[in-house]
Amino acid sequence: MPIKNTEKELEKVDVAEEATAVADVAADVPAAVAPEAPAEKRHGRNERPARRRPSTRPPRARSEFDQRIINIRRVARVVAGGRRFSFSVAIIIGNKKGKVGVGLGKAGDTSLAIDKAVRAAKKNLITVALTKDSSIAHEVSSKFCAARVAIMPVKGRGLVAGSSVRPVLELAGITNVIAKLQSGSKNGLNNARAAIEALKTLKA
Repeated sequence: MPIKNTEKELEKVDVAEEATAVADVAADVPAAVAPEAPAEKRHGRNERPARRRPSTRPPRARSEFDQRIINIRRVARVVAGGRRFSFSVAIIIGNKKGKVGVGLGKAGDTSLAIDKAVRAAKKNLITVALTKDSSIAHEVSSKFCAARVAIMPVKGRGLVAGSSVRPVLELAGITNVIAKLQSGSKNGLNNARAAIEALKTLKA
């Protein structure tokens, strides 16, 4: 009886050792044999992403007018619920060939305000009578609100002007002139409009 029990115990030990060995081999096999799962494709620094479809929109035509922003202000109006803010933009446009205009636009966004100002400036375009050397024929002066401007032709001096009068003359294509502000007004929009009023009085 004791011998039979010993044989049975030895058989149990052998079976347990075989099971342990099989388990160890099975644990090692997936790491060595099993195929790796495909990694997610990521775009590195040198790899380019997929190309986008070409746009079917026609190219945007470039405007013949150059533009210069005089100032951008944030303004507010008081309503029952408080204050509502918007932006006010004053802009000058011109083709440097004798056409120039000043416009003012207000909107809740700066880009919309600029678009409104450009449309307003196009409505107020004037044509300036230029001489052969891109100057003016005679001296002119004008007043708008508190702003007073005088513009005088001078040969060989180029463009001598300050404040917002300079971009008005530049975008109109005028050179060899001297512009003087004869008032203490610091309002750029009024100075620009005074320059426009002065250029309106030019005679060919």
